[in-house]
Amino acid sequence: MNISDLFLWGFAATLVLTVLLSASRPLGLTRMDLPFMLGTLFTSNRNNAPWLGFMAHLLMGWFFALIYGAAFESTGIASWWFGAAIGLVHGAFVLTVGLQIMNYIHPRMARPYQGPTPTRQLEPPGFLALNYGKGTPLITLLGHLVYGGILGTFYS
Repeated sequence: MNISDLFLWGFAATLVLTVLLSASRPLGLTRMDLPFMLGTLFTSNRNNAPWLGFMAHLLMGWFFALIYGAAFESTGIASWWFGAAIGLVHGAFVLTVGLQIMNYIHPRMARPYQGPTPTRQLEPPGFLALNYGKGTPLITLLGHLVYGGILGTFYS
């Protein structure tokens, strides 16, 4: 496994994914702010949460790049379309499982069937993260397709 490629292109792919998700907010495609959501896992300070969340997302991007690399190595296929296919599965997992369990582990996110409290003020994502807007599933899947495509294209 080419670890240096995975770290370099995992970093680049995570940056592109984060930019796509972040740019989709002012365009009205989603209300989800992933760096903020992840950052508030670690701090109640709303000013520090975005950069902590960005760092957490970057670390997760590197971790998932290792999984993609293992898939490339085990199949012998490292191409943009195979990376994008893995990205589609990855994005579907994030939407159906990853974001669903957030409200059970996140100390500042309300539960699905309980309203907000003074501590739990973040809205739970809901099914396919639709609580954050109808475009959220599409932009999440698109971002992960691009992430996987970048890794598959540049992994050698």
